[in-house]
Amino acid sequence: MFVTRALIGLIAAILLVACDSAQARTPRAAARTHAARSAPTPHPGGIAGDAAAVAREADGWLDAVERSGQVSGLAMAVVKDDRVLLQRGIGYADASRDLPVTVDTVFRLASLSKAFASALTAILVDEGMLSWDTRVAGVLPTFELHDVAASEKLTVRDILSQRVGLPHNTYDHLLEHDAPYPELVEKLREVPLACDVGDCYGYQNITFALIGDITYAVSGDFFYHLVEKRIFHPLGMATATYGREALESSASWARPHVRRGRGWAPIPIREAYYHVPPAAGVNASIKDMTQWLIAQMGGRPDVLPDRLLTTLHTPLVSTPGERHASPWRRARVDEASYALGWRVYDYAGQTLVFHAGAVQGYRAMIAFLPKDRFGAVLMWNCECSLPSGLLPMLLDRYLGLGEVDWAGVESLRSGRSVAAGGD
Repeated sequence: MFVTRALIGLIAAILLVACDSAQARTPRAAARTHAARSAPTPHPGGIAGDAAAVAREADGWLDAVERSGQVSGLAMAVVKDDRVLLQRGIGYADASRDLPVTVDTVFRLASLSKAFASALTAILVDEGMLSWDTRVAGVLPTFELHDVAASEKLTVRDILSQRVGLPHNTYDHLLEHDAPYPELVEKLREVPLACDVGDCYGYQNITFALIGDITYAVSGDFFYHLVEKRIFHPLGMATATYGREALESSASWARPHVRRGRGWAPIPIREAYYHVPPAAGVNASIKDMTQWLIAQMGGRPDVLPDRLLTTLHTPLVSTPGERHASPWRRARVDEASYALGWRVYDYAGQTLVFHAGAVQGYRAMIAFLPKDRFGAVLMWNCECSLPSGLLPMLLDRYLGLGEVDWAGVESLRSGRSVAAGGD
């Protein structure tokens, strides 16, 4: 059959398109497509990458939140490199006495405490007092899990990366009813493992607190005392402490609040998570936390050298459920992992080191972009979701992503009800 050159050319073109389509389905091409989707786009307002301008915008958000009365009290800081661009408190530390939140007001950090435990461990590992592969049973001979082989296998690294193998939040419900920590550790031997040690992620508070027992065993000094000596004091975290008594002895401290009518009223503090200090025992002001953030971003190598930070921030286990924990995570987070006391996200193509904390009446968040050394801390004294939306707004502005009002700030400015993005 006679075939014209034109027809041959048409067939070749069709085959070329088909080949290109097949190639686009290969992993490498898919990765290119993913990168293109995740890459930040220029911010129409022209402040992408301008940390000072982003901080000024965030200051305006705080004005709107303060005027709205939607949050009892809030402290926020924005840091770029070693510079504090925003450090501010709004609202009440104690609404019943009209005491304001200031930069020196101390809040409970809840699970933001975990990073202090992992940082102390890194310092002790660096000094040769223990290693990441130190077996828990070798230091705490009476410790047992349900499986004897698992008990022998569990390491310091497994504890701090939440890879013990237990079901999520094992015995937290008993902890919240003031069951003694030593009793709960003993009861761990009754819990069937969800997976082998080191094989899966399961967020824990009780087993995480074992790091306090381990550091005491290898050093002969109390865990909280070691953190004070090796982290709080060198970083100038003058109002950072551990425990309820220390919180209530602070010159200015944020009481937990609940809504009463159109206002706020303080409520009693619940002791529960203070029983596991490495997991949730730290109290600190926003002034303290700016120094901690600077150190975590590499600004204090005399206290936390880069080699330690690299270890602390390296992902060790996938946590895919984190990608669905809130609207902003669903929209921005492509991958989620746990490192050593830190979460690590792929936030629209950028590495984000993050952690959140929550106990009754308190919430806190910390996050930073290690490549840019840009980050923020927020702490507030009510169970309100609104402030958690400020963090992704801040990141979006800096990275030049689309302006999504995750916190409902525009609704506050217009007097409408708020539909915050959640934490």
